[in-house]
Amino acid sequence: MLTSNGYVLSEDARRMGRLEPVPAGEREDRAALWERLRRDGYLYLTGFLDPDSVLAFRRYYFDRLADTGLLRPGSCPEDGLQGIGPVDRGLLRERLFREIVPSHQYRRLCTDPRIHEWFVWMLEDEIHLHRRRIIRHTRPGENGIGTATQAHYDLVYLREGTDRVLSAWIPLGDCPLSRGGLTYLEHSHHRVLKEEAEGRLKAPAASITADLPGLAGKRNARWLVADYRAGDVVVHSAHIIHAATDNVDDGDVMRLSTDIRYQRTSDPIDWRWQEHWHDRDGL
Repeated sequence: MLTSNGYVLSEDARRMGRLEPVPAGEREDRAALWERLRRDGYLYLTGFLDPDSVLAFRRYYFDRLADTGLLRPGSCPEDGLQGIGPVDRGLLRERLFREIVPSHQYRRLCTDPRIHEWFVWMLEDEIHLHRRRIIRHTRPGENGIGTATQAHYDLVYLREGTDRVLSAWIPLGDCPLSRGGLTYLEHSHHRVLKEEAEGRLKAPAASITADLPGLAGKRNARWLVADYRAGDVVVHSAHIIHAATDNVDDGDVMRLSTDIRYQRTSDPIDWRWQEHWHDRDGL
C-alpha cells in the first residue's frame, strides 16, 4: 500500500501506473528524447550514473550526520538505517546547511561528467547548473501532512527565469516503492502548459495539494511510480506535476535523494536560485 502525506493512493490501473524507462535504442537519439520529453514530461534514465559514485555520497552524507542521532549507532552509513532515539535537530541543520550542502563531495556529485556532458549534448548550448540544489532524506514511519513532498510543478518556484529549466531527480541509493520515491502525474504537463499560456499562473509559489489520490481522481489521471536503483536519474520538465510517497520501509532504511536543475546559459536565469539551498531561503 502506497501513501503520501498519509493519503492512500489507489492501486486501480486507472489511477496508478509505472514510469517508462527510456529504451536503450533511444538513449543516444536526441530528437527521440525531445519527442519523448514533450510527450511524457519526463525521461527515466535507468543505470545512468555509476552506482559506486552515488553510494559514495550516500556514505558521506549519513556519516556526517551520524552523531545527530539520525543514524543507528554502529551501523554502516551507506545502509542509512534510522536511529532509535531522538535526533538533535539543531546539530543536523548545522551540518546539513553549513557543511554538506556547500561541500566538494556534493558539488562533485552534481557536476558528474556523465550528467554535465549529457545536458550539454541534450541542450546543444553552454549550460548552467543552479547553485540552489536540494538534498532530502525521509525516515520510515514518518507520515501526515508535510512529511512527503506535496504535488507541485517546478515552475511555480522559478518565476524569475526561463521556463525551459530541466530538473534531474537522483535517488542516492536504491529506492524501491516502499522507501517513498518520486511519483509523476501522467501527462499533467500538457494541462499545466495550457494554463500557463492562458496566464493562469499559480502565485505565490505553493504546492497544489497533499491529497494525491484526490488530485488523480479530479484529473482522471494516473500516478506513475518506479522501483528506483542507485544510478538511476529522472529528468523532468518544469511543468509536470510530481510528488513523493511516504517511506514505509520495514527495514528502517532511509531514503536519500537530490534535486538539481540545468538550463541553457543563454536563457534568463532565476537569480534567487544562485545561492546554496537553505530551508529558510524563502523558496
